[in-house]
Amino acid sequence: MSSQISSLSSNTRKCRIALYSHDTMGLGHKRRNLLIAQTLGFSPLKTDILMISGIPDANSLPTPPGVDCLTLPALHKNIDGQYQARKLDLSLQEIIALRSQVILATIKTFKPDIFIVDNVPRGAVRELDPTLEYLRREGKTHCILGLRDILDEPASVRRDWKRAANEEAIQTYYDQVWVYGDRNIYDLAKEYHFQPKTVAKFRYTGYLDQRSRLKYLNLDTVQSFKSLNLPSERLVLCLVGGGQDGAQLAETFAHAELPPGMNGIILTGPFMPREVRQKLHNYAAQRDNLRVLEYLAEPTMLLHQAERVIAMGGYNTTCELLSFGKRSLILPRVQPRKEQLIRAERLKELGLIDFLHPDKLTSAALTDWLKLDIEPPPVRKFVDLKGLTHIPQFVDEILTPAHQEPPHAKAS
Repeated sequence: MSSQISSLSSNTRKCRIALYSHDTMGLGHKRRNLLIAQTLGFSPLKTDILMISGIPDANSLPTPPGVDCLTLPALHKNIDGQYQARKLDLSLQEIIALRSQVILATIKTFKPDIFIVDNVPRGAVRELDPTLEYLRREGKTHCILGLRDILDEPASVRRDWKRAANEEAIQTYYDQVWVYGDRNIYDLAKEYHFQPKTVAKFRYTGYLDQRSRLKYLNLDTVQSFKSLNLPSERLVLCLVGGGQDGAQLAETFAHAELPPGMNGIILTGPFMPREVRQKLHNYAAQRDNLRVLEYLAEPTMLLHQAERVIAMGGYNTTCELLSFGKRSLILPRVQPRKEQLIRAERLKELGLIDFLHPDKLTSAALTDWLKLDIEPPPVRKFVDLKGLTHIPQFVDEILTPAHQEPPHAKAS
């Protein structure tokens, strides 16, 4: 691998990689693509990387030279799974048409060698269909679909994927499907009974080791974190992802009793409603062992210091807890998808996390868990966390001469 990368690095032509994430709920899709972009940007591979994102602050996060971001007009998915424009007074049809044309024009001009799509084969509300069809006709771009480890309960995936014709899209437009997970934890191909033509494109990367995020911090981010003057010992964190549906967990945590000498920090996320954030600040003002932070560009700095974590169970948050080997209690989202619940149950079976169904969430339950004597979990004994090692290898394989024939998906 190293000799392959070295020979590629001596080539003066940079590989162009575009990463798309629809970013309609929370921060997970963008943060996953950002970490992949950082990993590739700092690798020996010579790349120009363009992130196409639905969240504007992707521009402000630490990125290496050669990584830039195009922000789409924001699209929002509510807790019932319905899409709408987040900020503009546009109909769903209008904003999808706008986003779709922006993506297509961008891809036509950027001319990527590799196009990596996060989790949704056709994009939000099929906004990628014109771009995928264009790339198929051109036949010059390797299209990759990146899937998180778990999508939803099998019956729902089969129903939703059939309605969206997702397998047809994979077989028609995509050369590979990268699964950002460990098949020994959850085997998508087996669980969802995908067609053989779909499964033939699967490659499991392993989970993405979130400790790498600490390598990519810039000085401003570090100084901003230090200026918070947070307690340095016995921290318990409450993490609610983007915060859009984290109010109940955050408020319940704010009323939990912390063990002596322990300090609590709630990270609300940028999408938590303003009135809920204000209520949390009011709670914290009445306690000397509780602090509320509304947003951190890189929360892994805080996680690295924590003794324990109470969190919702999104993919990135769970990867962070596993990567740093934290003693954690996960309260998964159960609507509109069961993805977080399934993941939490699997990891609980392996003894890697503790798990509490959100229906059983009380401040007393959190207080009791904080009193338990828990050893750090033996994560690396059970979980493949080498995804960020494998992804540059997969890219390198695509770029080596043996793989330079027209992409397979375009041959039909």
